[in-house]
Amino acid sequence: MSTVTPLAVTVAGTVFQNPLLLAAGTADYGQTLDGVIDIDALGGLVTKAVSVEPRTGNRAPRVAEFSGGMINAVGLANPGVEVVDRDKLPWLSHRLTRARVLVNVIGNSVADFASVIETLDHHDIITGYELNVSCPNVKAGGLEFGADADALHALVTRARAATRRTLFVKLSPTLPRIGETASAAVAAGADGITVINTIPGLVIDVDRRAPKIGFGSGGVSGPGLLPVGVLATWRVRNAVNVPIIGVGGVSSADDALQYLMAGASLVGMGTAAMRDPRAALRVIRGLNDWCAKHRIPSITDIIGTLEWPA
Repeated sequence: MSTVTPLAVTVAGTVFQNPLLLAAGTADYGQTLDGVIDIDALGGLVTKAVSVEPRTGNRAPRVAEFSGGMINAVGLANPGVEVVDRDKLPWLSHRLTRARVLVNVIGNSVADFASVIETLDHHDIITGYELNVSCPNVKAGGLEFGADADALHALVTRARAATRRTLFVKLSPTLPRIGETASAAVAAGADGITVINTIPGLVIDVDRRAPKIGFGSGGVSGPGLLPVGVLATWRVRNAVNVPIIGVGGVSSADDALQYLMAGASLVGMGTAAMRDPRAALRVIRGLNDWCAKHRIPSITDIIGTLEWPA
């Protein structure tokens, strides 16, 4: 008997039981949500960033809410690849049987990205990697790679040589020609594109006349990011014919459906899941209900079905 459900999607040859992922940083490396939700019921999760050396991140406070969402400048804090290799991925290997795992990779150089992949690639639990080439929350190690065509090509080419697993490249919404950048990433060997990362912003504490977070500026996320991410997804879908992970502002099944209709095969949830981890499972139930209501036999039938005005 087939176990394929209406929400199953096949991405780069791998079946995801549903299209809902927890976005990078949302679930740490999985352990923080153990016992809170059944993480194995998700389509998958993208791990917190992994770098060659441990990173302490930015000074506190690192996160602040405002009326439109959240601003953060965590600074890609992580324990480093050795700890992830020794402790984090083995835990996931023993905990998960159905949910897929993508590892978010960061670095200060092209070689760093390849080094992280080479160190971790022996773990069978890894479905693929998400190359974070666009982070507005750090002084180095992100933004320049996505914004520079030569650097992006070198980074993706080197990462491609390090693994046969699926490679997603995560792009910034501030790129002036995001479709062209996506095409360049695919030409260099990327299997898919993630859009979008957070948008640079500033939230001020008016009583102190100072930024609300210790780094000053940070990355804006939350509901206001949804239309930006959906548009970026549609633009990338019209530029490249590869799987897309749509991320930004997702808090409901309706939000996820917008990304799917714009061309995403998978949808990441971040800020909403940080506020309430159970929101991810509600989105999955909502997608199931929507498919049943509209008599959609497979969620894949709606991917890329947006009808643009003539």
